[in-house]
Amino acid sequence: MMSLTIDTPIATVVFNRPPVNAISDEWLDHFDAALDKVGAGGEISVLHFKSSLRTFCAGADLDLMRALLVTAEGRNAMVGVVRRIQNAFSRLEAMPVVCVAEIGGAALGGGLELALACDLRVAGESARLGLPEAGLGLVPGAGGTQRLPRIAGEATARRLILGAEVVDANEAARLGLVQWVVPDDELADWTQTLVARLGSLPGPALAACKSCIAASFDGSPEGYDRELQVTRELHGQAETQQRIQAFLERAS
Repeated sequence: MMSLTIDTPIATVVFNRPPVNAISDEWLDHFDAALDKVGAGGEISVLHFKSSLRTFCAGADLDLMRALLVTAEGRNAMVGVVRRIQNAFSRLEAMPVVCVAEIGGAALGGGLELALACDLRVAGESARLGLPEAGLGLVPGAGGTQRLPRIAGEATARRLILGAEVVDANEAARLGLVQWVVPDDELADWTQTLVARLGSLPGPALAACKSCIAASFDGSPEGYDRELQVTRELHGQAETQQRIQAFLERAS
């Protein structure tokens, strides 16, 4: 289903639910358990998602949809599943760690919504990304209509969501869905280097930066106050003091 390995300060989740890492209730059980373990490990500062399959994640389980959508009771249950996916991805987004999605192959529907809940996204050249739910008479209900406009802008969100459009990795980068595109055969090593570099940075500073960025989206000036608050807190960190002192000594 998925595995979690922790090499402090980095945690890695590898999806492995053939054939396409579809999201089911059982998948969500494993996902929530992984987040529980990462959250319990206070020294973890980077969470890395990747797949052992050719697909990153193709979204909701089709067998589950077939079973539930044929009755009114089942349709209500399906809404509950979507709500659970929403909650899981919102929890991921709010975690005080830097979340990195390594996208090899397709990230469609809920798979892209998972990646959008991460802070950083790296795609292999052959990756395909999209929210094609409108073509099925649905909406991207696991956060896609909310996160995509914030990440890529309203115009791009309308283009991709309303048009049920799936784009290749280079177009995804041009539109702002991913930050980097690398050759498929370099994806794993390139992303691992990125994750290692992030892991070398002070975890409290990364968490504080992430919280300040999140505050910028609430439309109030409180984000500036948040910057001052965390600045005061970080000034008291021993590692911050050591890094500043070393920087000042190099600069003198």
